[in-house]
Formats: sequence, C-alpha cells, structure tokens
Amino acid sequence: MNEEPTLPETSTDSTAGNAPSEWTATDVVDHASSDPADQSPGTDSASDVDPASGQERHELPQPVEGDVNAVGDLAGGYDADASAAGDTTEGQADTNAVETNGEGDVPGTTGGDGGSSSADGERVDGAAGEPREIHTAREPHDANEVGAAGEVGKNDVVGNDTPADDAPESPGDVDEQETGDLGGEDEEEDDDEDIIVVDEEERLAERARAKARMRLGSPVSTTSLVEMAKQARDEAKKASRSLDQSTLPDGRFADRELSWLAFNERVLEQAEEQSLQILERAWFLAIFASNLDEFYMVRVAGLKRRIATGMAVTAASGMTPRQVLDGITERTHELMARHAKVFAEDVQPKLAREGIDILHWHDLREGERDRLRKFFKKQIFPVLTPLAVDPAHPFPYISGLSLNLAVVVRNPRTGKNLFARVKVPPLLPRFIAVDSEGRAYRPEDVPIDAEGRTKYVPLEEVIGAHLEQLFPGMEVVEYYTFRVTRNEDMEVEEDDAENLLTALERELMRRRFGPAVRLEVEEGISDYVLQLLVRELGIRQEDVYRLPAPLDLTGLNVIHDLDRPNLKYPKYVPVTPFGLAEVESAKPTDFFEAIRSHDILLHHPYDAFSTSVQQFIAQAASDPKVLAIKQTLYRTSGDSPIIDSLIQAAQAGKQVLALVEIKARFDEQANIEWARKLEHAGVHVVYGIVGLKTHCKLCLVVRLEEDGLRRYCHIGTGNYNPKTARGYEDLGLLTCDRDVGQDLTRLFNQLSGYAPRNKYHRLLVAPTGIRSGLIKRIEREIANKKKGKDAWIKLKTNSLVDEKTIDALYRASQAGVPVDIQVRGICALRAGIPGLSDNIRVRSILGRFLEHSRIYAFCNDGDSDVFIGSADLMHRNLDRRIEALVKITDPAMIDTLVELVDVACADTTRSWHLEPDGWVRHTKSPKGRRLQDIQDLLMRQARSHVAAGK
Repeated sequence: MNEEPTLPETSTDSTAGNAPSEWTATDVVDHASSDPADQSPGTDSASDVDPASGQERHELPQPVEGDVNAVGDLAGGYDADASAAGDTTEGQADTNAVETNGEGDVPGTTGGDGGSSSADGERVDGAAGEPREIHTAREPHDANEVGAAGEVGKNDVVGNDTPADDAPESPGDVDEQETGDLGGEDEEEDDDEDIIVVDEEERLAERARAKARMRLGSPVSTTSLVEMAKQARDEAKKASRSLDQSTLPDGRFADRELSWLAFNERVLEQAEEQSLQILERAWFLAIFASNLDEFYMVRVAGLKRRIATGMAVTAASGMTPRQVLDGITERTHELMARHAKVFAEDVQPKLAREGIDILHWHDLREGERDRLRKFFKKQIFPVLTPLAVDPAHPFPYISGLSLNLAVVVRNPRTGKNLFARVKVPPLLPRFIAVDSEGRAYRPEDVPIDAEGRTKYVPLEEVIGAHLEQLFPGMEVVEYYTFRVTRNEDMEVEEDDAENLLTALERELMRRRFGPAVRLEVEEGISDYVLQLLVRELGIRQEDVYRLPAPLDLTGLNVIHDLDRPNLKYPKYVPVTPFGLAEVESAKPTDFFEAIRSHDILLHHPYDAFSTSVQQFIAQAASDPKVLAIKQTLYRTSGDSPIIDSLIQAAQAGKQVLALVEIKARFDEQANIEWARKLEHAGVHVVYGIVGLKTHCKLCLVVRLEEDGLRRYCHIGTGNYNPKTARGYEDLGLLTCDRDVGQDLTRLFNQLSGYAPRNKYHRLLVAPTGIRSGLIKRIEREIANKKKGKDAWIKLKTNSLVDEKTIDALYRASQAGVPVDIQVRGICALRAGIPGLSDNIRVRSILGRFLEHSRIYAFCNDGDSDVFIGSADLMHRNLDRRIEALVKITDPAMIDTLVELVDVACADTTRSWHLEPDGWVRHTKSPKGRRLQDIQDLLMRQARSHVAAGK
C-alpha cells in the first residue's frame, strides 16, 4: 500500500483568506521544473511575503498530532468566523443576465474545466518523452491510497435531503434500556415504531415545506398568505374600512436573494429549451455560470460578512439571515447540479451531433496529441509555475475564479505522496484547438477537419497530460481540478479619500485577497485532497460543490464564438431609425436638423446604436457650432468611439465634461484608465457626488445657432457602449425640448459643482424624487379608480424590490387598479394573492436580447403619464444612486411604450408568469400552438418600418 500524503501544519497568511494548512509535501521543490520561465511574472507564486502588508512570514510548519490517515469530518456545521466575508460593505449584485464590464470581460470567463469524470489520462514521461498511463482523479489507483471518491461527508456537501447527522434512529438501533425489554409486550414496541414512523413522515413533510419556502423566497406559504389576506379583509369589513385601508399581511415580500436565484433558474431554463439553437443553449449555460459567480462574489459574500460580524438583520421577507444563507446554499447546490447535467447529458452530445467535439485527452489520436504537445511546449509550459506545499513553501494564494490543478506526486526515493498546485493560465483559451504547427486558432477561426468536425480540448487536460514535465523525477499519482470564488465586493471611504481614483486603486488591490466563499471541485476528488483545500481556504463544508467535470462552464462562450450561423439565432442587422437617414441615401444625417423637427424615440438593438447615439455624439464633436458637450459614462467598451469623440471635441477647443462613474462594479479598473486618458486630452473629468453612484445615462450638447443657444439632449436606459448595445434591449430619447435642456443643465451642474437643491420640469431624479414621484402617481390611480375614472399601471423594470413601492402597488390592486409588470430579474412582490395582489400581473421575458429598458406608465384618466430612464425599483437605485427618468410627451411615443408593456404581458406572448407558488414558463397556448416571441416581433416591425418609410 502506498503512503498517504502527511498532514502537518504549515504557515498561513490570514490576509489572503487562507486557513491553517494541514499538509506537507517535502522534496517536491527539489524535483520541480527548473525552467526559468516557470517563475515568469504574472503567475501566482508561493511567496514568503504577505501580499497585503509586504512583511516577510517566518512561521515554520509544525507536525500535526494524531493519525495522519484519519479523514476529517466533512459534515461539520457552519462556523461564522471561518466564513466571514471580510470587512467590505454590503454590495448590490448586478442582476443583468449578461451584463459584463465594457470589455466583454465577464468575471469568470477564463479559467478551466475539470476534464473527464471517468477515464484515465495519459501523461508524458519526463525522461523519455513517451506517453504512459497513470492514474488520475478520474479513476483512483487504490481506494485506500487516494481515498474512496466522495464518500466522506458527501451528503452534506451536496445538500442531500437527509443529512447523516439528522437521520432518525431506526427502531433496531434504539437502546434497550430506553425502549424497555418487557418480555413480549409487543404492543408497546409497535407503538414506539408507529411514533418513529410518524416522526419520520412529519420530518419529511417539514422538509418539503422548507424547500417550497426556499423556492418562494418567503417563510410564509402561499396558503398562509392567502388566509392572512382574507383575515385582513374581514377585519377591515368589520371596522367599515375599505380594503385598501386594511393591514397588509406579513410575508407579502419574497426574499431578494432567493428571487435572484429564481431569475438565474430562468436563464438555465433557456439553456434547457430544446427548440433553441444549440450554440445559443451553450451560451446560456455560460451566462448562468457567470451570473452565479458574480452573485457569490458580491451578494453571498456580503451576507456572510454581516452574519459573522453580527450586523445581519431579518430581511423584509421575514427570513432570518441564516435562513436566507441556508436557502441560497440549498438552491445553489440544486441549480449547479442541474446546470452540469444539462451540459453533460444534453448540450454536449448535441454539439457533437453537429460536429463540435469537446474531447478528453484519451479521446485524441496520436497526430492530434502531437499538435497539442507542440502547443504545450511553446505556449503553456513557459508560463506554468508548479507550487509545492511543504514546511518551506506555505499553501499558495488561490486567486478568485481561477482554475487550478491539485496534484499528488510520489517521491520514488522515499515513497511519500506529496502535494503541489498548478494554476491553469487564465489568459490562454479555455478550450484549445490548434493547427498542425501547434498554434492556437482564434475562436471564430477554428476550422472543420476532413471528417467535418471541429475539435476542442479543455486547457486543463492538456496541462494534466504533461504534468511529469513539471515534476521530473517524480511519479504523478493523480490530479484534480478545483476553483475558488472569493469576496470581491469593495469598500471605499469616499469622505476620507483625498483622491477617489487613488483610494479605489488601493481597494482594487485589496479585493484580490478577499475571503473564499465557494469551492468547486470534481465530484471524484479524494477525501484527502478535499480536506486540504477546505482547511487551507477556510471554507465551510456547505460551500463545497462537487460537480462532474468540466468545471467553469463560463468558458463555453469560446464555443459560441464559432462561425456556425446555422447553429445560432438568425442574424439581425439593426436598422437606422427613419428620420435619421433617408432610405438608400449616402447623404450624411444632420442630427440637429432632424431633432429640431421632432423628438426621436430609439429602441435598441432594433434601432442601430452606431448610426444614432454614437453618430450624434461624433457629429457634435466635429460641428464647429457646438460649444460644449456634457456626458455621463458608466460602462463603455475598450475601443469606444464615444471616448474618441469626446477627446476630439476637447482637442478642438470645445468645453467637454465627462462624468465617469469609476465605481461601476468590475469595470473600476477600465473606468480609471479612461478617466485618465480623458484628463490627458483636456476633458474635464468629474466623479459625481460623494457616496452616490452616477447611474443615469445622459448627454447634453450646447450649440450656437442663428436664434441663440440650443440644447440637444439624449436620455437613455442603457450604457454608452456600442458593444453591449447590440445585445441589450434599451430605449433612448433624442430631443431639443427647452424644459429637458434646462433639466439636464441643472443636473450636470449638480453633479460637477454645488447645486444641492434643484427642481425639474420633466425629470424625476433619484435619490430624492423617483420613489416619491412614482408612489404619488400610483396613489393618483387609486384615487381615480375610486372616482370611477379610468385607471391602470404598466411597469417595465429589471428588478422590483423596494418595499414602499410594492406596498403602493398592493394598495392599487386592492382598490381594483389593473397592474401589469414586466420584470427581468428580482421580484419581491408576490402576485396573484386574493385580496392582496389579484389585480397584479407579472411577466418575465428572457431571449436573445437582454431586456434592459425601464418604462413607468400611468393612465391618469386617459392623459397617460409615461417615463423612461435608468432606474430600477431597488433600494440602491432609489437611495444610493443618481438616476434620471424623463417624461415622454409625444402621443405617438406614449402609445408605443404602453403597447410594449401590453404585448410583453399578454397571454399570447411567450414568457414566465409569476404565479402564487412561483414562476411558471408559458411557451404554448392551451391548444398547443407556440406563443409569439416579442423580440422576433419587434425585429420584424423594425424592418417593416424602414421598408415602409415610417
């Protein structure tokens, strides 16, 4: 029998979020690769210097007492101190399905996967260079040597419904002294058995009720909420009060975190949609994974920190912080397992059916392996740095969302098993396809071979097949892939910061070392390696996710980039809105003349961003009559023509103000770089108001004309980002209306100077005016309904969380006002509850475009009051951000916007319906006919309008 890796303590760096180590791996360093490139800059290394303080570490590891072969208890409870998420402030997760930073750099899109879950891999012997079989994580060499995969603590780790610690004793296990051996009193024994059975049935029933509550996101069941609403109605009737004056019942709010998980489940259901093109299904799998990464980095990390520090309070849903965390954990285990299954059993086989293979090393022919050996030698080996774990080398820092190999090697001189870690280079392609010379193809250029197939290999399997080159003279016993998610929320004390840019840069450096909040491992990982990772990373057992390889399916976006149009959505070319360009005319558009003639409503991506907003700003930059341009920038692309236009305008002597929100999550570094580039070009760069994010989407152009100065404005719902504008559904208004121009001038003055008190004509501005303005209009609809006047409310938003707004909508429903809501993400409102929300209809739409626009429309007794803008109905938008909604006055535009919500909420449109017991997808009519896709409808309408010259 081979010796297990020993388990002494090692030094630890608490700043990096690593718990005390239990392993050693002596002698590994003596046999590691001596190639100088292994120590290349930019790779993780096991330094003896604390990364946060810069101080040297001098502790040496000490042996652990006790049996080194004993496997630790992997079913332990939650330790609040061990799972604290640092001292960052509570973050707000961005709930956009695919919203990334402007570079398209979704957190977690690089990394790796876990390779095969069943087959042996081949390794290249360091001496002879010939492949030989060795045993890997996929098939342990000896159960006693590497541990029976997944046996210890398995139930608790994967969120099994019947954890071992909670299992009731069976009748045969009951102590005789407790039951009493009464010599033939079988009736009493039967009674005890009946009690046990009843207890078990009740336990299972309560478990089912708890799971239902997790799905609802509320500790109050639908049945209980209906009864509470009925009781409130009865009490109001007895007191001769109207229904809308009754007490609103507890449990009327769904938990925002669990509602977010329900949203991501809808993303997963898109990936499960059999009628969808297969590369798009792969893309939705990548989106699901990326969304979940960000949710854990921000929302879960913040919740854990508050629990650990005692700052957590009961949520508006009535759920305690621990209940919310347990619900998140259970739902995440369920969804991640389902996500992996959809890929392995459905999407991957269908990709193969279309000639797109994601292969394991052992599936490759010798010629294909030769190509990858060349690629490994030229492109991978020079940037790899194997890091040993022994008394002289503490457990290395594991960066967030990186894919890693946990490698067990054996020293042939001593027979000892030793541990090392190899990081999968994040800058190399996630899935590898190479030409005959060993050069990697760009994702869109991967060819079809002579057999009509396109072949990829996960990057970590290529590395795993060559591990003996990293450890010459050692025997590679096994390896496993693993991935860590860390707390990456930030805290910047703006009031005390002399320079916000400098303070934010320091915080970005600190964010890299946030505590671990989730650990993903291959489901076949040995107990010994898992024990090492859990202890070193300080992770609680409930946050370990055993998954079939490959891990990190965010990398499927590489596959989606293939040039296979027949496997994707049909191509759509956005149109130039009529009025901004004549049909088949090469004459440049005069935007100022067009806007003077009438307001222009833009609907992206059906209307092209490049020939509308982007061209408007470019023309303003080059027009000699333009005196000033003022612009907000929240997220923009790396090669942004918007930035170029602002620089051109400044260099031409115009007054240019750019309000750059450098705190846009995960875009902070990019926005800092653009801010400095703009400053160097002479643009006046400001960062808004201390303590508030500037999220509004505004552009103001001041132009000198014959009759004096005229202000041209753009107000939108989406970012000034040409790349995301092709995939995000957004609205924008181009106008030279005098009132709007004055409003934007006042708002920009407030953002760049000192103007705390402002009144606006057509704008609602947060944090002071949007919530109150919307609730005022809801209450007006209630009053009109009571007077017998026409009343309705139609809303389109990304998320609905604000309790005051939701309560106002409940009151409207109780008064009989019909309320239609289209919400993409979180919805804390519980729809369809008799006496509370039975007049509220909630729909959610996900598709090829990310629904991102916001519309707030009110009947107003036939004189419709309609707003569009940047604000969602969340605390962060209404209280902690600068947001702007603009009132639409053109009757045709009002009709268009109201119709958008009507069509989205219609029963004839494909969507998810929020019902009393949760979200239900509707894709077919009662007669079995496919319901219409609103995005397909809008694409057809955009084309037809251009063709008809409308």
